[in-house]
Amino acid sequence: MSNIHSSGLKARSSLLTRILTLPIRHVQQAIGSLGNLWRTPFTTVMTIFVLGVSLALPATLHLFVKNAQQVSEKWDSAAQITLFLKLSTSEKSTQNLIKRISLYNEVAEVRYISAEQALKEFKILSGFGQSLEYLETNPLPATLLVTPTQRASQAQAANALLAKLNKEREVDQGKLDLEWLTRLDAIARLIEDIVLGVALLLCLSVVLIVGNTIRLAILNEKDAIAIMKLVGATDSFIQRPFLYSGIWYGIFGGILSCIAVTLLAWYLGYAISDLTALYQSNFQLQGLTGSEALMLIAFAVVLSLLGSYISVSQHIKAIEPNAD
Repeated sequence: MSNIHSSGLKARSSLLTRILTLPIRHVQQAIGSLGNLWRTPFTTVMTIFVLGVSLALPATLHLFVKNAQQVSEKWDSAAQITLFLKLSTSEKSTQNLIKRISLYNEVAEVRYISAEQALKEFKILSGFGQSLEYLETNPLPATLLVTPTQRASQAQAANALLAKLNKEREVDQGKLDLEWLTRLDAIARLIEDIVLGVALLLCLSVVLIVGNTIRLAILNEKDAIAIMKLVGATDSFIQRPFLYSGIWYGIFGGILSCIAVTLLAWYLGYAISDLTALYQSNFQLQGLTGSEALMLIAFAVVLSLLGSYISVSQHIKAIEPNAD
């Protein structure tokens, strides 16, 4: 009975020892795989640079889309609906109309331009100031400039707001240039599709690059792998260092791509600031945020790990020890 109890204790102790030493072995293999990378510094550095550039391109396109969306949001918020009031509309009716429109959930601001002010601006802009002095009556109506809210600035929502405003009895005609909004939305969607397509191709190239690099490393260690299998090493044990190598490639490649994108954004930021200053705009180019940089590195690790896994799952299993 005591022998059975003693053997049970030994079995549990052995299992506990294996569980506790498992993370240590993983750490040792991870560090060992990092050392193996720097035994071939030229290949490692070239692979990391290729990965960094491949990942920097879609990340830069992402910044382009993000900043383009920022600019388009400002354009959308600046979109205005022009309401030409009937000539018979009194000042009191106009003020009541302004109060009603201001209560719309879709309206952010209402600006009133009187008929006299409209005529005065037209005299200045048209160049026919002296000729217009001979007019007996003012032919221009009072005008309301309605600025939609951010949500109502999209083409479909702005069109619905225009139809709603046209139903007001004081409004003679409403005008909204939907064409440029529609074109802006179409261009934005096209840019997003292009970025997605290019990103997919570049991500595929990362998987292929890492997979091919790991394949060459496996072929260089072919004899050592065969010996390890001959003494009883499992495929998972042999694969693990190569998988860790893929993770290291992803980490270093992701960090390099973050540095490249940050430097590019910093370089272009000065040129864009000088350009926007000429148009009296305070637009600033947005770079990668901390969360976006971490996501880029994590994404690089996932792609590199996928490439290394595909490579080791095919090539290590194909290597068998020679019985002779």
